[in-house]
Amino acid sequence: MKIEDAIRQGKAFKDAYQKLYINLIYTSNSLSNQFDKAFKKHGLTSQQFNILRILKGAHPEVKCAGDIKLVMLDKNPDVTRLVDRLVQKGLVFRNTCPNSRRKVDIGITQEGLDLIDSIGPDLEKEYQVFQNNLTEQEADLLSDLLDKLRG
Repeated sequence: MKIEDAIRQGKAFKDAYQKLYINLIYTSNSLSNQFDKAFKKHGLTSQQFNILRILKGAHPEVKCAGDIKLVMLDKNPDVTRLVDRLVQKGLVFRNTCPNSRRKVDIGITQEGLDLIDSIGPDLEKEYQVFQNNLTEQEADLLSDLLDKLRG
């Protein structure tokens, strides 16, 4: 569906750049909503899943909150609050670093690893929107163009 139809745009866009901006925002929100449903099924938010994904990638090593924040997809400023909720759920652990009492090490538990694995099939279903609508070459091109936009 064309963006004009999706948002019921009565008039033409000012230019192609305005149309692109609106289309990116609309599409991003639409995809986020779909993926959020998959995370919610497992009692997570997308930001919590992102932290688990980062910690799984580092496992068995640990990360500090600052390192997690640097690589988060959503640059949520309150990593501490998100980690607190994951600790309460038993999905991550937090330890004071033995070398510096100011530094806190954060790692993923076995329960967290198991949860990430159980979410995989639901995410694969969501990825189908890309596979159903884009060729692999188009996906590469779109990804390259998005990289270009970010500089």
